[in-house]
Amino acid sequence: MRRVCLTLPTNRECADTIRAAGAEAAYGADRFGVEVHLLILDSSAAPVLAGHRTVVAALPPAPGVVVHHLDEDEQRTFLRRVIARSGVAGPGRMLDLMLPTGVSYGACTNRAFLIAEALGCDSVHRRDSDSRYQSLDGEPVHPLHPELTALGLRAAEAAGLVSRSRLDPAYKDRPVAMVGASFVGEMSVDVGEIRRLDPGVYEDVIGLSVPAGYPEIWRRNLIEESFRGAGTALFTGDRTTLTSVNPMRVDMCNIALDRGVYGRVPLPPATDTIGSDYFLIHLVHDAHLPGVLHNRHIVNYHTGERRSDEGFLAYQVRFAKFLLSTRYFNAVYARLAEAGEALLDPEGMVRASVVAGLVRDSTGLDQAEDAERLDALDRSYRKLGGRYATAADLLAGRRGRLLDETRADMTAFALLIDAWEPLIRAVRSEGLAIGH
Repeated sequence: MRRVCLTLPTNRECADTIRAAGAEAAYGADRFGVEVHLLILDSSAAPVLAGHRTVVAALPPAPGVVVHHLDEDEQRTFLRRVIARSGVAGPGRMLDLMLPTGVSYGACTNRAFLIAEALGCDSVHRRDSDSRYQSLDGEPVHPLHPELTALGLRAAEAAGLVSRSRLDPAYKDRPVAMVGASFVGEMSVDVGEIRRLDPGVYEDVIGLSVPAGYPEIWRRNLIEESFRGAGTALFTGDRTTLTSVNPMRVDMCNIALDRGVYGRVPLPPATDTIGSDYFLIHLVHDAHLPGVLHNRHIVNYHTGERRSDEGFLAYQVRFAKFLLSTRYFNAVYARLAEAGEALLDPEGMVRASVVAGLVRDSTGLDQAEDAERLDALDRSYRKLGGRYATAADLLAGRRGRLLDETRADMTAFALLIDAWEPLIRAVRSEGLAIGH
């Protein structure tokens, strides 16, 4: 029986999302006859974790659904065993990259990738704790439907199962590597307040993420579209497109990846960096791997924690690191696009060594431009005043650390790519047991 992993990483209270994900897992198992492993990776504080355990225990049993709820101690135990069996150098460092003390959007998903491999799953389907499903006629709209319909099929086979195809016929024999959609509701990055306070400052700040040299009209379009997902469009019926998926059209809260992608290259393990987990979306696109874009968009919302003074300042650090990291990622994405077919081996699999080399090359970028970005952000935040001026003070005090950390994050990513094959081999060879 085909096994798939529906994963929900969380570090906050999300009882309703757990229940909704449980219902989606049951839907997938019933509708498609697959075995769905619902994997909840929980980094929440003890009281929240205990509440989640109660919620998980109360999930209605469903044929074909296996639930795994792992706290950080359980995840760490699993990782230590995998790392030891893999024989990679610097096991302590590798454990830190896989389970860092800071928030890492990529690392939590990398853990899901490894555990999915241990469970014998063919794909990973990711949801987020600060999102919920749309509904139609009183029923939830599950992204698992288009994901399980097409993922892993040869593109030529999938073409008959989608609404339309815009895929270059040259790629019809390649498997569908990714199925995804976006979100509706609040912006994925919490910058709406900046836009309300000063649209000009908003354009200046978001413009810091746009690759240098873009024509002005493209730059403005990117700024306008950034972090807005699918806007407010409500689901009324399925529209699915077989295509080379534009990375701007999908979000990591609503994504499914075939093991042929994440089994070769992990996500960046950067800490406290918004958007650092989108790398594989770009890789799939630039390597000309087929994908399916659908319209079962997830509803995004912002939790109350982000509105608190402490939460706001923590978020501003993550946003500043995002703005710094985009220069490195944009340089890598440009090189990925140039490489195109050279990213794949004769069997059509991603050449991890090529990707690692491009990531490593990016660390040679001059930090002077990064410093200028921090200067521009400082000016913008001081113009806004209030708590943004407080954030500017915080960022100024961490200036050197932010610059060094962002570059070090790329070095760490290249190191993890180098180690990924033996890590994957270790879980595949033994099928390490996962606690339930």
